Amino acid sequence: MGNRTPDDPVAVHNNYSFQVDLRGIVDLLSHHLYSSPRVYLRELLQNAVDAVTARVRLDPLAPTGIRLSVDESGLRISDPGVGLTDADVHRFLATIGRSSKRDDIEGARREFLGQFGIGLLACFTVAETIRVVTRSAADPTASPVEWLARADGTYSVRSLDRGEYAQPGTTVWLTPRGGAGEWFRPQRVTDLAREFGSLLPYEVTVESDGAVTTVTEGVPVWRRAYPSAQRRRAALLDYGHRTLGFVPLDAIELDAGAAGVSGVAYVLSQPGNPSDSSAHRVYLKGMLLGDAVRGVLPDWAFFVRCVLDTDTLRPTASREGLYEDERLAVVREVLGDRIRDWLTEIAAEQPQRLAAFLSVHALGVKAMASHSVELLRIMLPHLHFETTDGRVPLTEFARHHRTVRVTATVEEFRQVAATAAAQGIGVVNGGYAYDRELIARLPRLLPGVEVVDLDVDAIAAALDPVDPGDELALAPVLELARSVLDPLSCDVIVRAFHPITVPALYLDGRAARNERARAQTAGDADDLWTEILGALAVATPRARLVLNHHSPIVRRLSRIDDPGFRKTAVESLYGQALLMTHRPLSAADTALLNRAFGEFLGWATQRAADRGEETE
Repeated sequence: MGNRTPDDPVAVHNNYSFQVDLRGIVDLLSHHLYSSPRVYLRELLQNAVDAVTARVRLDPLAPTGIRLSVDESGLRISDPGVGLTDADVHRFLATIGRSSKRDDIEGARREFLGQFGIGLLACFTVAETIRVVTRSAADPTASPVEWLARADGTYSVRSLDRGEYAQPGTTVWLTPRGGAGEWFRPQRVTDLAREFGSLLPYEVTVESDGAVTTVTEGVPVWRRAYPSAQRRRAALLDYGHRTLGFVPLDAIELDAGAAGVSGVAYVLSQPGNPSDSSAHRVYLKGMLLGDAVRGVLPDWAFFVRCVLDTDTLRPTASREGLYEDERLAVVREVLGDRIRDWLTEIAAEQPQRLAAFLSVHALGVKAMASHSVELLRIMLPHLHFETTDGRVPLTEFARHHRTVRVTATVEEFRQVAATAAAQGIGVVNGGYAYDRELIARLPRLLPGVEVVDLDVDAIAAALDPVDPGDELALAPVLELARSVLDPLSCDVIVRAFHPITVPALYLDGRAARNERARAQTAGDADDLWTEILGALAVATPRARLVLNHHSPIVRRLSRIDDPGFRKTAVESLYGQALLMTHRPLSAADTALLNRAFGEFLGWATQRAADRGEETE
């Protein structure tokens, strides 16, 4: 291409400035960045707080009160802060994207929204004009300045008489835009100021119709001193009720000063949803960030809602969420550790308090314990599991059963629970959330304990064999039962076991269930899938119906002379055994049950009719 000289017209570059459409920016803010125009008041308060903080650094004895006033003409907010010079006004108020907080005011709020330089523009979501009158405390010789901006993107700047505005500080007037009057109602302004600024370090008041309301509460409730631990706990619980809208079951103090976070975690009085991450109320240096901020706690802590204040975490551009970074990850871990420590403390020192907590949130503790072996070690004597010995702690269960058999599903446990308990076989239901993985850790915590998956063959092997003569007497019944249940992939055997109230036991291993599901799918599929699924067929043990020879019902089967009625009796035993497993029934099983019930009903009504005729 060769070298071009500066005189070469091809090498000449024209530089232009971006043209900013203010209405487009305001539309972007109101419809895409901010969730609601209500944030305009937060931004006004935040600018005032930053200005006051900057002035206090220059003069620790400077006034700090922030005043809002609202009437029919709009809203006014005044602060005795550091103020701006004429040059500052042009640089910071009229240049989108530049922030005084990272320049001349020395970062009064570290990494807050000021870094984005768009805070004041949020006011255009509700205002037609913004008028700012300001005088600098950093340069006493500077004149007061008025900056008047309009929603059409134009603004004007003029110097004012020093005598008229003798004190440093800033006052902002907002004139409502059409349709935004709702946001300027006195009660609405007061409520918003209290919501966003109740924990601010400076007094904030709202004046309307001659009445002055203080919206700040001073020192947060968790940083105050109390005459006793009971009074402190009562104050924390009351604050949680007022702030979060529910009566907390308990309160956990979250003092993590090294991480720049403090506050309280409130335990829900109703079970939380493990699939729903907790939403928390978070403040940044006393200014409300949001009341539904996620990501503050580990996912397993779904049973608490927090009120937190921090000066280290970074907000998102909208200041309604937290930026996911290494600092947030560290804070999340620290707060999670604090919740675990609290559980450890009450487990060791306050068993009644722990019992009240576990009665509601045992699932949450199991979720935590699945992430911490040490926590599981502490909580193991207090966590109850469903077993063949009843709902008992695993420590107690393991004293009687050194081999702990665990089921994969609730249905599998219900299938064998009664019979296993009667035979003295220890089985734990591993079908509930977190239970199976916690049970698997028992050998690490209880030496000498073995945990194995439940094998239905082990249950069958534990059942007593029947005397050959007795089994021979039932041979016609067994032959009929096998022919009836063979199409349902079920074998039939006879054993003697307890309790005698269970006439038949349905044993269905995982391999048999998988094969039956494959066969059923193949039966409903087209030719191609039938061929593919057929190739996957394996020779696996089938389900078994175990007839209980101790049951009088089973022993009487051989006395039934009517082959049709005997068949119906076998189908009924099969159906009852299936229902005891609590598992979903297939279409074939449902049809069998309906048929057996219908035939039994028909037999009963016919017998009643025959007796009636005999009586006549």
